Amino acid sequence: MNMEETVARFKEDFDLFPTANDKLEYIFDLGKKHTTLPEEEKTDDTYVHGCASDAWLVGECKEGKLLLRGEGTSEMAKGMLTLLLDIFANRPVDEILAFDPAKLQEMGVIELLSPVRQQSLEAFLKMVYAYAQRCKEGE
Repeated sequence: MNMEETVARFKEDFDLFPTANDKLEYIFDLGKKHTTLPEEEKTDDTYVHGCASDAWLVGECKEGKLLLRGEGTSEMAKGMLTLLLDIFANRPVDEILAFDPAKLQEMGVIELLSPVRQQSLEAFLKMVYAYAQRCKEGE
């Protein structure tokens, strides 16, 4: 499943929920699958600056793919990281760089985020695309 198909699958999931609160609960439920990072990976370089709560994102290049791992501290950060890592992690670098992040709007959840949480999303995306660009340049 490519990135666009993954976004479409999440849209189908979100469309099942009648209210904004139900959709947010779904995000919180996603966070229950959230992983943690070893303390040594929580550095200033991996810290998501601009995120509303503490979050870290680690990116590694491997055989043309961007491997991503992350951790968030709030329920919302955990859920959104789980969702976004499902979309962006372990993808070919070229696919990530060709993906228009505006397509995330199609899921019907971004508009539920407060302006501060939307800034958090932008900070996450900025890091993902920077990691992807570094992988591309290192090829």
